[in-house]
Amino acid sequence: MEQQVQTKIKNKLKADGWLVVKLIKTSMNGIPDLLALKGGRAVFIEVKQKGGKASPLQIERINQLRAAGFEAQIWTDYEVISGDVLVSGQTSTGTHETF
Repeated sequence: MEQQVQTKIKNKLKADGWLVVKLIKTSMNGIPDLLALKGGRAVFIEVKQKGGKASPLQIERINQLRAAGFEAQIWTDYEVISGDVLVSGQTSTGTHETF
């Protein structure tokens, strides 16, 4: 199920002009699943199925990325990318938890 959500998000981002990199087996455990790039913007996206939760290590990595000045979010679905504003799921800042 999570893989299907990830594929949907990846395909829709690509259709909207984003370069999407699936981060596989990096040297750092817990790194988000996807990196979306467009117009000088880099957004790390951890994909979870509805009701899924990020592990403590994933939350730690997201916090590290945010502290370094990157956008990092947890998405359970894809809805809209409007202009340069990335919007996903249930809130205007993406379906993600605040840590």
